[in-house]
Amino acid sequence: MVFVSVLATGAATGSLPGEAPRAPRVLTGHVAEDPPYGHDPRAGEGGTAASAGDADDLVSRSGDRWSTAYSAREYASVQRMLAGKYVGVGLWIKTDRAGRMEVSQVGADSPAAAAGIRTGDTLRAVDGTPVAGRPVTEVVALLRGERLGEGARGSTVVLALQRGERRWTRPVRRVELSTEPVTVRADEPAFDGTTAPVIRVESFTRGSGAAVRRAASEAAARGSDGLILDLRGNSGGLVVEAVEAASGFLDDGVVATYDLDGHQQALYAEPGGNTETPLVVLVDGGTMSAAELLAGALQDRGRAVVVGTRTFGKGSVQMPRALPDGSVAELTVGEYRTPAGRSLEGVGVTPDLDLAVTDADRDAEEEARTVLSGLGSGV
Repeated sequence: MVFVSVLATGAATGSLPGEAPRAPRVLTGHVAEDPPYGHDPRAGEGGTAASAGDADDLVSRSGDRWSTAYSAREYASVQRMLAGKYVGVGLWIKTDRAGRMEVSQVGADSPAAAAGIRTGDTLRAVDGTPVAGRPVTEVVALLRGERLGEGARGSTVVLALQRGERRWTRPVRRVELSTEPVTVRADEPAFDGTTAPVIRVESFTRGSGAAVRRAASEAAARGSDGLILDLRGNSGGLVVEAVEAASGFLDDGVVATYDLDGHQQALYAEPGGNTETPLVVLVDGGTMSAAELLAGALQDRGRAVVVGTRTFGKGSVQMPRALPDGSVAELTVGEYRTPAGRSLEGVGVTPDLDLAVTDADRDAEEEARTVLSGLGSGV
């Protein structure tokens, strides 16, 4: 599977606090890869982990699926992505069952969109290099022009594409793009005048937690009848941002716990969140790490009804370690637990309303509105 988000799986940023802060400050957690492309458990910002020198050796010896190796340049790029910026063409790709690279999304107003590339197209080659069957991380590096370094910005990449029986090539210019990890869709009022805005979180990059909290507060001020928090396909990001997002719906209290050096630590929500508006959280198999932590916390605290399918099950904590050659190894140091003490590693969050068990063909958002109506929102 390929999970689409803003950074690379297993990449952690910052450092774990030695003592439990009363509110989230410097934390670490899962970071996912560049939103336009996808993720591989060993994917860095470009190239393969083998380019990471000492870190690659350390990660290989760890035998841990979530540990990740980065060269100094790759890790610096991850930090830029955490700020919501990257150099690319604006494509999300995933590997289909035949091993082909399929375009799963095209960024609005991106170079890829201007070139006429559409969702569902097959990416056959990048600058003449066939990509079918290759690790996503290698395709990411080719698309971004990783070998060009700073020269990638403004350079041109030639993409070979296929749509049905049609095959063609198209030059596309690489540019610096910004992500919008949080979007709010205020639906038109239903026939009875009720409303339920949808807060969609693509990933937890810097500033995303504050954006979610702001949206929750505005919904309360407007008197919205319900809220839908859409975490489907969100493969994580900065844990501190997920905790701040939780603060938008809670009034203080524990969001998650974890062990560090044999001592249990806790992450707390800040007081003052919107605790009144009925809330449904949408999840699926692409919801992982920090996004799972948020869903699990809201579920355990009785603040939301979780709807969808079981989440991925990545609840481990990684911490970066800089090595003499400048490379960075991110090694697993523990696991997060929900407020009720549940470990999500290998288990995930089981929805309160599991669409895989009830009716997988039902539209998840439609189900969310049905649940909200049962919560008394009238939506």
